[in-house]
Formats: sequence, structure tokens, C-alpha cells
Amino acid sequence: MMLVPVEVAWLCFLFPFAGALLSPVLARIHPGLRDYGALFFSFLGALCSLMLVPYLFHLDKLPLESAFVWLTVPIELNVGVLVDPLSIVMANVVAVISFVIMVYSLGYMKGDPCLTRWWMWMNLFIGSMLLLVLSNNLLFLFIGWKLVGLCSWGLIGFYYKDERKYWIGGPPPTKYTVPSHCGLKAMVVTSMGDVLMLGGILIMYAYAGTLNILELYETSAVWLPEMAKSSGLILLMTSMLLMGPIGKSAQFPLHEWLPEAMAGPGPVSALIHAATMVKSGVYMVARLLPIFFYGYWVSGCIEASYFFIIIAWVGAITAFVAATQGMTALELKKALAFSTVSQIGYMMLALGVAGLTISSLEGGFTSGIFHLFNHAMFKACLFLCAGSVIHTAHSIYMNDMGAIKKFMPFTWIFMLIAALSLMGVPPFPGFWSKDAILASCLATNNYPLFALALVTVVITAFYTTRFFGMTFHGRASKNMEKLKKKGAHLGEVHITMVVACGALAILIFIFGLVGLSLEHFFGHGFEHTLIEKLHLPLEHAAHAMSPWLVPLLSVASVVIGIVPAYLLYFSGRLDPKSIVERYAVMRMLHKFFWNRWYIDSFYFMFFVGGVTKLYTFVPKYIESPLDKFFHKIIPSIPGRLYGSGRDVLASRYGQEVVTEAPAERQPVVGISLGYALLLVLLCIALYLVAMLIRGWLIGP
Repeated sequence: MMLVPVEVAWLCFLFPFAGALLSPVLARIHPGLRDYGALFFSFLGALCSLMLVPYLFHLDKLPLESAFVWLTVPIELNVGVLVDPLSIVMANVVAVISFVIMVYSLGYMKGDPCLTRWWMWMNLFIGSMLLLVLSNNLLFLFIGWKLVGLCSWGLIGFYYKDERKYWIGGPPPTKYTVPSHCGLKAMVVTSMGDVLMLGGILIMYAYAGTLNILELYETSAVWLPEMAKSSGLILLMTSMLLMGPIGKSAQFPLHEWLPEAMAGPGPVSALIHAATMVKSGVYMVARLLPIFFYGYWVSGCIEASYFFIIIAWVGAITAFVAATQGMTALELKKALAFSTVSQIGYMMLALGVAGLTISSLEGGFTSGIFHLFNHAMFKACLFLCAGSVIHTAHSIYMNDMGAIKKFMPFTWIFMLIAALSLMGVPPFPGFWSKDAILASCLATNNYPLFALALVTVVITAFYTTRFFGMTFHGRASKNMEKLKKKGAHLGEVHITMVVACGALAILIFIFGLVGLSLEHFFGHGFEHTLIEKLHLPLEHAAHAMSPWLVPLLSVASVVIGIVPAYLLYFSGRLDPKSIVERYAVMRMLHKFFWNRWYIDSFYFMFFVGGVTKLYTFVPKYIESPLDKFFHKIIPSIPGRLYGSGRDVLASRYGQEVVTEAPAERQPVVGISLGYALLLVLLCIALYLVAMLIRGWLIGP
């Protein structure tokens, strides 16, 4: 198999960047040229990424770098690309899925007056993410990281004029949210994590003396033990580094921005949730993992183990919390958003357990990245299908849909395939990767993590069946009946939208059939990099229990979740509303999950409300008293002294002392005398300080 030069990796992100820059130019020539030109440049990026795949069959040639000197002063800094199994897999996930989403956008955004801005943001988003995953050093990775955040702000708030039809949230009494606020929320929350991550990178550079990823791996035996001499420093660096991925990948406690990202157009939701932004945090954890694994299991730095403990528990908690929120969501895209947060939690959990034992390294690492790969396909398909359904139903709420299957049969089958993969039904790809994650958890004998992950499988099956049943089955809603009477188009949408969803559904089906072989292929590639090239210790896990235990538990959990959801949202034998109203516990749980565990409410009250109270408290109780003291009380002192002296003289000599200055000029005189008095006191204070310093320097 012919191998392309490693320099092709540069073109993966340069082509989308070129597409972003040329969109305004092409728009001036012809709108059609702009649209297909943007699509062409994203296609070239995807093609270049696919050209790197043959390297996965020649692992002995990896890793490869292509770099040039960018800076020599004040430090020597090389900018370049890194090609290894992880970057190849990530680049193809980003580029190929993004290209499919761009094809979908041709139909979805047709006729939008802001298409030039749309194509610019989309190509810049794709190029920034590819820069992030292909960079060979942490500085340029961070540049791509911040560009991704900038693009997410621009795309989430794409409808920045905040027209009523683009609001999300509700229905009343639940408050609505406007797109501009949603974009700002994403920017602020993720930037909090970004700043802390940058601090962690700088701490790492202070000890390692390099930001090159391969050099950090190779020299970790030197700088990590040196850092360990300062107690708590590795833990500090770990916590700061992880805050970036936790924020960018919407993990607890910085996960509340992602549901509001639904304010952007449908393709944006697919792009952020499936191919780009939220996957960047998982990639960052995977990139840093070998450093901390070596530090803990080879160098014996106990603090390095917190990297794995923190991210494993953050992932497990996030997966559970977000899944419970998805059970009550009414907005179709928001239910899928909670699902994304939960599934990213699974990936973080897998990467966390990879370092809890020596034998779990290859299994945990592979299962986490394999689930990322599968999730990109089925979640992109789900979001694109959801965009088509919303386009037809003219509503974001699932209770305004119902019985859409007869109008959109192709979208129904495509979304069904993706939903089965999300639930983990064999032989779809989601089953293989979720099963591998559960097996990795159990192999570490960490039963609380395994139990939490298994319970989340049940909840995932429930909310997936729920949103699919409410959307395509059951009775037609009043909204659908109204649209039918008005003669609105209730069939399939634009051909490019159907083709994009169909292509993803076919890929899901094919990769499901070869899922186990694909998992072993990924495992072989990652094992070669982690073990043979990075010289990390490896012990293959011994299968003390039946290899069928985890698959059986996984499938049983899916069935447990599907059955009640089917009775509630498919067959109509049970009425979910009456059940909630009948039992107090159900009402309490529904309210708790509907309000998102009150986490978002707390953040709004503490940060937004707290700042609001602060900017009213400070002027009233701090600025006003200080202003009164310095500009009224002090300047009035000479005038008061003058008046008191005059009264004393008048009482002593029995006559009134005539005031030379007119009454209306007294305040001015008082202010002038007050400032003069302050100036004298300041001069005396400066003189005393100067004398003290002189005495300290010269001595007695």
C-alpha cells in the first residue's frame, strides 16, 4: 500500500482554512461558487486525512513529524504536525464527518441571507479542529483549541439577532434562552477551563523545557521525578490540565453550556457534538495519558495517579447525571445534547480506568477512542435526522411531533439505526465500544465505577426509546394535524439532507458488522504506539471471569431500559403524564431532572446573580461612602474650623466677625484649604518614609 509523504498532514487543515478565507471572494463572483467552493475545500481536507490511513497498516514507520523552526528567541520553537495512530483516527473522524455535515448544510441552509458568514465559520471550525489534533506541540495545539472555542461562539450564536423563532428552552413557565446568550455562555464556561489548562501547560514547560509532544514523552523520566520533589505540584498541574478538557468536552461540573449550544442551526449541533469541539477534550486527555501513566507506573510518582482517578470519576458521574436529564427533556435536540454529554462521560471513564492498573492501559485507551469513533457517526446521524424532523414539524418540541414515520420513512430508518447504536444494541458499533468500556472498568475491579456505568446503560436505553417514540410513533400531535390541514409539506426534506443522513446510517451499519475486528485493529495500533514506541509497561489482563458476563449484563440493561419506555411512548398502554401526577416521588424526580439537578440554576444565581448584586452593592456601600468622605467631609473640615473660630471670637469680644469672602464662595475656599491640608500631610508622610529608608540603608 503506497504511503503519501507526511507533509500531506499539513494540507488537512490548510485546505479548510483556505476555504474560510476565500468564501467572501467567491461570494462576490457567484453565490453558487461560494457554496460549492466551501464544500470542495472541506472535501479536500477529508481526502488528505483519508490519505493518512495507510500508515495504520505500516505502524513501524510511526510516529512521524514534519516541522520547521518558527521561533529562536526567546525560546526555540518548532511548529509542525505529528502523525501517529491517535492523530490519524482523530483527523479522519473530524474531516470525514464534517464533510458529510457540510453536504447536509447545502439543503438545510439554502436561502439563508448569511450564507457567506456560515461557510466561513464552518470551514474555520473544521480547520481549527484539524490543527488541534495534528499539532506536534502543545502551544499550537492550544491555538487550535482556542480557535475551536471562537468558532463555537460564532456558530452557536449564528442567529445573533435573537429573533423569536430561534429561541430555545421553554415551554412556559420554563424560561427561554436567546442564541446570543447561548454562544456567550459556551465561550465563558469553556474559557474558564482553557485558562487553567494553559497554566498547567506552563507549569509543565517550566520543568520539561519543551512543548513538543514526543519530547515530553521521551523526557518524562527526567522532569516528572524532578517535579515530584515539590509536594503537590503534580496534583496541581494535573488539576489545571484537566480543567480544559472538562470544560471543552462539557463534563461535570462544567457541562451546563452544551444543552444551550442547541441554539445554533442543526448542522452546528451535529458538528459540535459529533466531530469537533466536545471531542477535543477527549483527545487532549488521550494525548496526556502516556505522560502520567509513565509517571505513576514507571517513575513511581504517586501524585500522577490522580490524573486517572479524577477523569474516571468525572466521566462516570457526568454519564449518569446527563443521562437522567435526558429522560425529561422536551426539546429533541436538547435530549440529544444530554446524550452527548453522557456518552463523552463514557469516553473519559475509559481513559481514566486505563491508568488504574498496568494491565488496563491498552484496553481502556482503545475502548475510549473506539467509542469516540463510533459516537461521531451515530450522533452526527441523530442530529442531522433531528434537524430534518424539526424542519418538517416546524417545532423543536417532541410533543409537537408524533407519528412522523409515515411522512418521513427514510429519516425514520436512518435515525433508528443511529438510535440502536446509541443504546448499545448488537451488532451496531455502539454495542462493541460500550461493551469494551464496561469490560475495562470491570477488569480494574473498580465495582462502583462499573455499577454506575451499567446503570447509565439502562437510562440511555430509556431516554433513547423515549425520544424516538415521541418523534416518530404514537398519535400525531395537534401541531402536526394543524400543519396537515394547512397543506404544509410533511415529507422528506432536501435531497442533500437525506443523502447525508443515509450515508452516515450506511457507515454505522457497515462498521457495526466489522465492529469487533475494527476494535482489535485499533487496539493493535495503539498498543504499538504506547508500548513499543513509548516503552510503557504492558501486562495483558487476565480474564478471570466469563467473557460473556459483560455482554450479557450490557444487553440485559438495554432491555430493562427499553421495555418501560416502549410501554410509555410506543404502545400507549401507559400514560407518562398520569403516572408522574399520581406518585409524589415521580413528581419530585421529574421536577429535579427537568431542572437539571438545579446545577444550572445555581450557577446562574451564584455567578450571574452574584455579579449583579455586587455591582449594585459596591457603588452604594463602598464607592458612595468613599466619595462622600474624600470630596465632602475632608474639604469641609477647614470651613468648619473657620466657622468655629469665628464663633469663638464673636463670643469672646461680644461682636460678630465679618466674613471677608462671600457666602457663596465659602465651599470653594473650604475645598481648596482641604486639598492644601491633605497635600501638607502627604508631604510630611513622604518625608518620614524617606528618613526611615535612609536610616535603614545608611544605618545610625
